[in-house]
Amino acid sequence: MVFVAFITMSRRYDSRTTIFSPEGRLYQVEYAMEAIGNAGSAIGVLSKDGVVLIGEKKVTSKLLQTSKTTEKMYKIDDHVACAVAGIMSDANILINTARVAAQRYTFSYQEPMPVEQLVQSLCDTKQGYTQFGGLRPFGVSFLFAGWDKNYGFQLYASDPSGNYSGWKAAAIGANNQAAQSMLKQDYKDEITREEAVELALKVLSKTMDSTSLTSEKLELAEVFLSPTGEVKYQVRSSESLSELLIKAGVTQPAAESS
Repeated sequence: MVFVAFITMSRRYDSRTTIFSPEGRLYQVEYAMEAIGNAGSAIGVLSKDGVVLIGEKKVTSKLLQTSKTTEKMYKIDDHVACAVAGIMSDANILINTARVAAQRYTFSYQEPMPVEQLVQSLCDTKQGYTQFGGLRPFGVSFLFAGWDKNYGFQLYASDPSGNYSGWKAAAIGANNQAAQSMLKQDYKDEITREEAVELALKVLSKTMDSTSLTSEKLELAEVFLSPTGEVKYQVRSSESLSELLIKAGVTQPAAESS
């Protein structure tokens, strides 16, 4: 009886993003977050010498031609990149918005846009789509990895509500609660970039839905400083990923025999 009452209550208040329920909830925003829970996982780990982003590519059919470009990782500016979980068409709109904001700042001030300022600018756009009638929230969450001269390496997570927060390690997408628990248990301060890669691979291998972890189902990107002090964004190749999986000891027998 209580469950029926809850369903009736939610249906009365979930037709618009602009209506609060008596409990103070915005159901359409919560539904957008639920949609992200069905998407491929993405994990970010902050280290002392860089930021690691790793994402699970969901292969829905053997007949599907895998993309030649990255599906989960995107470069926003020379010093900022992001990992995506959710509806990719929504993500493309927001990524283009972020790229334009970053270039406008660089054009105006002749220096890279601070990472948190860029994240906040994008989240302001996402928040606007929860406050006005006739709009729906963006069904996508992001992990932002970047470096600036003010705060060094940074990792941020944002959701469809427009909220964002800084993290040492974070997970979005499917099974994010289990991944977050493992990260909380295994993360250590002053972790190196190599250790962060191994941690991210270990967590993803234990939380992703697929039975075997192979390079075809993964994307891994890193933001770090080169020896000359220049910010670098690097996406690992399939061959490099295979070596990392073997080194981390998370490659399944099926993947080793292939």
